[in-house]
Order: sequence, then structure tokens, then C-alpha cells
Amino acid sequence: MTSRPAGARSIDEILQAARGRLSRVTPAQAFAELDSGAVLIDIRPAAQRAAVGEIPGSVVIERNHLEWRLDPASSARLPWATGYDLRPIVVCMEGYTSSLAAAALQDLGFARATDVIGGYAAWQASGLPTARPDERTVQIAPGASAAF
Repeated sequence: MTSRPAGARSIDEILQAARGRLSRVTPAQAFAELDSGAVLIDIRPAAQRAAVGEIPGSVVIERNHLEWRLDPASSARLPWATGYDLRPIVVCMEGYTSSLAAAALQDLGFARATDVIGGYAAWQASGLPTARPDERTVQIAPGASAAF
């Protein structure tokens, strides 16, 4: 079947709808929010982190586990994910998948969830702190793979 089924949307339409719900932040804004209790969540797979680096202080939760690790009602949640007042800021490689992930977190009830415009690539280009995976400056959530 090559024609789109009724009601189906393209990925561009889905991304636009997700971003329409978010107050996206620049890398510098995300970095500044870390001092105010925001949690930077890196959803990139281990291979990407191994190739280009990690963001010190971030929490690595691979995309396929994200909702289960943060949902306060989930038996698989992280110990600190106990309420909906959390400010999760999601980062991926270029800021596409992170928009979809942040919208999914809003669906869970995290009204302040958002993502980093341009992702890790923009973070790195902005000259913000990065680290090699072997420096072990990130928190690896259960189910996520270390990048070293």
C-alpha cells in the first residue's frame, strides 16, 4: 500500500505537532537550567555517545526506556522520579527525536518537559562542557548501555 491511510500523519507533521507543544531551549538555556534543578536526559544510543562524547552530569536513558524510567507510577521508574514537577530536558544528536520524546513525557504529565534545539551537535558547537565516555561523567540508567 503506497497511499497514506485516513488519519495518518507524516513524520514531519508529527514532529511539528510535538514541537508546537514544547518551549524548546537552546543549549545555553539548558545548561543554565541545570543549576535550577532541571535534569538533562540524553537519549542517544551508546554508539553515538561513544563516537562524539557525552554531556557531564546528564542522565543517560535510552529512548526505548524513557517513559518507564520517569513515570512515577511505573515499577521501572528511577528512584528520583517520584513526582510530576520534574523539569526534564531531553537531548538527542540533532534535536529531532528529543522533540518527540519530550512530547511523550508531557503526555505522561510532565508539563515542563522540553528538549534542546539542535541536540548534542548544537551543545558541542556552543562550546558547552562535553566529556569522553571513558571519563564516566554521566549517570547511566538501568537498561542503558555505557558508551565505553
